[in-house]
Amino acid sequence: MTPQRIGLISSAVPLIFGGGRFIVEWLEEKLRDRGHSVETIYIPAVYDPDSVIEQMAAFRLMDLDPHFDRAITFRPPSHMVKHRRKVCWFIHHIRTFYDLWDSEYCDLPNTAQTRALRDTIWRADTAALASAHRLFTNSRVVADRLRRFNRLEGEVLYPPVMHPEAFRSEAYGDEIVCVCRMEGHKRQHLLVEAMRYVQTPVRLRLCGLASNPAYLGELHRTITQHNLAERATIEHRWISEEEKADRLARSLAAAYIPFDEDSYGYPTLEAAHAKRCTVTVSDSGGVPEFVEQGRNGLIVEPQPEALADAFDRLYRDRNGTITMGEAAEMRVRELGINWDAVIARLLS
Repeated sequence: MTPQRIGLISSAVPLIFGGGRFIVEWLEEKLRDRGHSVETIYIPAVYDPDSVIEQMAAFRLMDLDPHFDRAITFRPPSHMVKHRRKVCWFIHHIRTFYDLWDSEYCDLPNTAQTRALRDTIWRADTAALASAHRLFTNSRVVADRLRRFNRLEGEVLYPPVMHPEAFRSEAYGDEIVCVCRMEGHKRQHLLVEAMRYVQTPVRLRLCGLASNPAYLGELHRTITQHNLAERATIEHRWISEEEKADRLARSLAAAYIPFDEDSYGYPTLEAAHAKRCTVTVSDSGGVPEFVEQGRNGLIVEPQPEALADAFDRLYRDRNGTITMGEAAEMRVRELGINWDAVIARLLS
């Protein structure tokens, strides 16, 4: 393939790290490995309703044609940029104006003013996404939202992890491991509450940073109030990739239970590369695109008691848990999740 000048364009919340940055940074390295010239451009965007239109306009004013042969966009509102060969790998909408509009996770008042703002965002998004040379999504969930709200078709292109070879499987331990940001919508509180109801010696380990100190405090209070300190461990920091691989290699299984996640989530895929199955919940959005009930993981109701039953099942049926972990690794290959496939589509 002829080397190209490629611009990777996205928005970011300053000093906050997670999947929205990883998908960009990992792609940059993989493109460079294949001989392309790559520049990554981030613009701060925090989805404040008082400035969201101005933020969209800031991206729209960027004419990238003179600088790149191809521009690839990710987190909104980066898809607003102009380029003759703009490729959108669309990872989610500004969800408070879309699928979360009438949910408990939307804190906007339902007024004529906010409805008008929502309608403006919808129109601008639809026009910008429709102008793309290629339109991809990171999951069927996001593709369904594009179809529902914008009447556009996006091709599902599942994002791989950076170094799948770094993960390994060792002896199965007794810990359920969850590695991700600690946020209310990631619902680590349900995992901690589940430990009140387990009947086996299974343990829980949470790894990640919390942007809201109050949420972290809630997790610690639950552990203290119910004497769970010997059963539930919180590592409140960004653990290294090597530490992550170690935690998963010796775990019993992984857990990932976000509310209506945009994709299967990197925690699910990392666990699969370590031959570990994932416990998730029925309203976790894109996670069940990867997790198949009883084959490579467990899908239960988002209730502490149901999660506790799942943890106990994994602990008691060690052979079944190992079989599901092996099936999780196989699922990666079944879905064709690898960098060669991703880059071939993005550069098509």
